[in-house]
Amino acid sequence: MGGFFGVASKEDCVFDLFFGIDYHSHLGTRRGGMLVYDDEKGFDRSIHNIENAPFRTKFDKDMQKMKGRLGIGCISDYEPQPLLVRSHHGSFAITTVSKINNTDELVDELFNSGCSHFLEMSGGEINATELVVALINQKDNLIAGIQNALDKIDGSLSLLLMNSQGIYAARDKMGRTPIVIGRKEGSFCAAFENFSYKNLGYTDYKELGPGEIGVMTAENFVTLVQPNKDMKICTFLWVYYGYPSSSYEGISVEKMRYNCGAKMALRDNVKPDIVAGVPDSGIAHAVGYANQSGIPFSRPFIKYTPTWPRSFMPTIQTQRNLIAKMKLLAVEDLIKDKSLLLIDDSIVRGTQLRETTEYLFQSGAKEVHIRPACPPLLYGCKYLNFSRSSSEMDLITRRVIARLENGNVTDEVLQEYADPDSPKYEKMVDEICKELHFTTLRFNRLDDMLDSVGIDKCKLCTYCWDGKE
Repeated sequence: MGGFFGVASKEDCVFDLFFGIDYHSHLGTRRGGMLVYDDEKGFDRSIHNIENAPFRTKFDKDMQKMKGRLGIGCISDYEPQPLLVRSHHGSFAITTVSKINNTDELVDELFNSGCSHFLEMSGGEINATELVVALINQKDNLIAGIQNALDKIDGSLSLLLMNSQGIYAARDKMGRTPIVIGRKEGSFCAAFENFSYKNLGYTDYKELGPGEIGVMTAENFVTLVQPNKDMKICTFLWVYYGYPSSSYEGISVEKMRYNCGAKMALRDNVKPDIVAGVPDSGIAHAVGYANQSGIPFSRPFIKYTPTWPRSFMPTIQTQRNLIAKMKLLAVEDLIKDKSLLLIDDSIVRGTQLRETTEYLFQSGAKEVHIRPACPPLLYGCKYLNFSRSSSEMDLITRRVIARLENGNVTDEVLQEYADPDSPKYEKMVDEICKELHFTTLRFNRLDDMLDSVGIDKCKLCTYCWDGKE
């Protein structure tokens, strides 16, 4: 998905910018970027590939040389950014968190309106941030341009745009991704994750609402476009993406995961010897389950992280699966002859969790009961790049449903499988359980998961589970 960080300061901002960006490293694994503005030197930018080395390692030398009172940067899961642009708006820098579903339509529209070209990335795709720039440049001023981009993009878009005067922050029109503002003496910052600025001395100032646009300087943050009333923030931010110390809309990620696990325990009827979470995002859900059920929490396998990259980093699925498997080290004394209940954040393709389960059985486990912390994923994400799968048939649910329905899968049929009280849902779960060789399988219910967040359900995006936008 990706994340970003920006600083406007009376003094040099590079230290805060460097560490603020680094605190977003859990959100992407492809590229990192820093761009600063200094009154004397102007703009200075650095972008590195971070697939095989962490952000801090790649940018340490750049940080020592850069200087500026304004800065933006990102951890990107795909395109290189921030971009530095010169247009009729003057020179500005921009970084985005986006998923654009109507790229081809927008490109055709821009060509017809006079846009001459786009630079192609490897593979022939257009840099999504460059496309956002082109939409901004259609208008006579930056605010109208940013609104134009927010309005025309089908998918999601949040951005930071910096010129010599300050940093504009614009949250997605439906609030699918967050932007938070921090403040300390002489500085303001903007971030995707609010924990990212706490150790740098900033305190919470405000969270932008859906579609809100504001401008940040060292002295203040001023809202220029008021937020929309409707919001559809991604629920997966709490379930999976968010770092445990983060919060969104005032709701703690870690606390939500405890709530999730507790809700699952209240509906369960198995009596395992231990409860465990798949590192890392499954652990807090497992703690909540254990606390509610009274069944001991344990760590029967440990993730070896000092040298292994994140498991979803390689573009080839078989490589991702191999790395995920190699990172897990069994604690056999906690596994042998034990009945385990294992909680993961979700089941997407099912391959990694099947291999993890087989690994536990090979290590002597007697039973492995699987409890995903979210409902079955029935639709590919349209808004956050949760999975860059080429087809919804990559989802194990869709493959099983297609088999059960002899290929006749309509939206009406999918709605039946989305209902946790329906016979078709039960059959789907049974088939997944058999295919992945689990002892038992029980997904978290959508209503319980949404209750675990604790904000109005109408404000939460549930598209990947129920297809409702």
